[in-house]
Formats: sequence, structure tokens, C-alpha cells
Amino acid sequence: MRKKRLDSIDLKILQEIQANARLTNSELAARVNLSASPCLARVKALEEAGVISRYVTLLDPLQIGLNVSVFIEIRLEQQIEKSLERFQNAIRNYPEVMECYLMTGDSDYLLRVVVPDIQALERFIIDELSKIPGVSNIKSSFALKQVKYQTALPLPTPSTRA
Repeated sequence: MRKKRLDSIDLKILQEIQANARLTNSELAARVNLSASPCLARVKALEEAGVISRYVTLLDPLQIGLNVSVFIEIRLEQQIEKSLERFQNAIRNYPEVMECYLMTGDSDYLLRVVVPDIQALERFIIDELSKIPGVSNIKSSFALKQVKYQTALPLPTPSTRA
């Protein structure tokens, strides 16, 4: 897919909907100084181009009983394509895995996992992660406090765009 060239109005639209995706088209149009119809057309074009990939609702994990946030480093026995694909396909099935990154350095993967308690983490590691074929090492680090959590991507200003 070809990368969409974003102008200053597109960037304003993206900034506004990253802050509040529940804005009505009329509210969004007013905030970006457009009339409703051209604003809607721009949003649709951003969606079609894949710049806007989806709309979500963010929940507070503590309010729903997910009290433990853990970063887990995974090392595989082999870093061949088949092993990497097998791990990635397996990890997509676990809802407690919020993020998974293929890494450089000492670990092959870094996971961010949320669970209700230490017992749930133990079950997840022993009953699930350790049983994925090819996993050779699992190292966990607990998050004591979330200092910053942000979902909005930093957008370029029109003068800094490449």
C-alpha cells in the first residue's frame, strides 16, 4: 500500500480523533475548521489508506481486575523462520498478551502481559508459554508502577514531515 501524503488538515484530524475517537463528524469538523462533508470525506480517505486502522475503547486494567503487568523476555532454541512463525502464531492466541515484539539483543521476543494475580501469571507461564515448541528461556520482570501510558502516536508537524 502506498503511503498517504498527509497535509496539515489530515494531521489535525488525526490529532483530534486520537484524543477522542467518539467525536461526532460535526464536532470533528468544527475542531479542524472544515464543513462536515469534506471532513467526513477526509476521514474516510484516511481509513481507506490504512492511516486509521481501527477505533477502540481503552479500559483501565485495574478496574477490571487485571492487577499484574509483566514484561516477559523469550528466547527460542533456534532463530529460524519456522521457529519464529510457530512462536508468533501461538502467541496470537493468548488474550493476556497485550503486545509482542521480535527483538534484537539477548532475547528473541518481548511480551507485555496483564493478568489478575501472580497465580494466573504462574499458570500462564507454566501451562502456556513453556509449552510452545522451541521456547528455551523465559524471563519475567514485573512493572511496579506505570509512569506513562500513551496510545496517541506523536504526529509530525507540517513543517517536519518528510
